[in-house]
Amino acid sequence: MQIGKAEIPVSHISQAYPDRVEVRGRDLCGDLMGRLSFTEYFHLLLTGREPTEEQRFFLDLLLVTIAEHGMMPTNIAARMTLAADPESLQGAVAAGILGCGPVVLGTSESCARLLEEAQERVASAGAPAAVAEDIAREVHASGGRLPGFGHAVHRPLDPRAERILELSDARGVSGPHVLLARCLRDAVAEAWGKPLTMNVSMPIAAVLLDLGFPSAAAKAVPILARTAGLLAHLAEEQQRPLGFLMAGRAEEAIEYERQPEDKLQ
Repeated sequence: MQIGKAEIPVSHISQAYPDRVEVRGRDLCGDLMGRLSFTEYFHLLLTGREPTEEQRFFLDLLLVTIAEHGMMPTNIAARMTLAADPESLQGAVAAGILGCGPVVLGTSESCARLLEEAQERVASAGAPAAVAEDIAREVHASGGRLPGFGHAVHRPLDPRAERILELSDARGVSGPHVLLARCLRDAVAEAWGKPLTMNVSMPIAAVLLDLGFPSAAAKAVPILARTAGLLAHLAEEQQRPLGFLMAGRAEEAIEYERQPEDKLQ
């Protein structure tokens, strides 16, 4: 039984032939290898186009920005998986990636959707500051959380976010989405009655959108970046194992308590 719309099955990414590999219409061996960096190649794979200098610079910057952030749950899960199955590097990487949700890896995709929605309101004759104020009030009144704001460690500023904005201004790529991000920061402080940290997810999304990246890239970039960080932790785990130590500490930290029979469901 077919599910979904019937279309001609076509992929535009790559095809391997006996004497060559073609990627996005280009010869892998005769053209791309030795000419493109991995960042440039990732851009080509993702979008079908080679990046401009600014797209390359900021894609590189964002990959470096988000690749590593300490002993996060994703890295712990990957290390413990490798400890349990030392031959399954790919399984350990997968375990880490599966934990890359909005709590651990950030809300850059949600931020991108929010900024796109806000920009649509601006395009309908709304001022950026007024639109940001409306959005902040609406979210606060509903008891929700605005993506891109708040951080458990970085307070009052996320240094990564500030550096992205600084470089975006310096290189002249700050556009309407970066402006909206800044307006949202002011609006959030007013709606919540206190400043909230603009975390790294918001400028990642804003800069990507201002550079013409599709909103889907706002999640693809952190996932690719964090894969590099996971591989670093797993390389260390192979040399200096910590996985079972962390498992043991977790067991020590949690007290077992027998549940009374009258409380059993």
